[in-house]
Amino acid sequence: MPAVMQDRAFRCTRALLDSNSDQKKPSPTHLAMALKKEFDSRYGPAWHCIVGKSFGSFVTHSSGGFVYYSVEKLSFLLFKTQVRPIKNR
Repeated sequence: MPAVMQDRAFRCTRALLDSNSDQKKPSPTHLAMALKKEFDSRYGPAWHCIVGKSFGSFVTHSSGGFVYYSVEKLSFLLFKTQVRPIKNR
């Protein structure tokens, strides 16, 4: 993933975690949904986000559309897949 997009992911993640500072545990589901929505609106559709303390993954992603990082005790996997229109027969 290009550095500018990585920086966007890191900044958005930090802002989301800071906005949840009144809660003891941030919701991984809420964080994943918010990051997906941010990247879908900013960089086009078909972004996916997985957030948690422990998970395995095996994904196919578009070139330049993958980042994996950790913040505090959570890991974040953000990736884009290719959108193909369905052809009617």
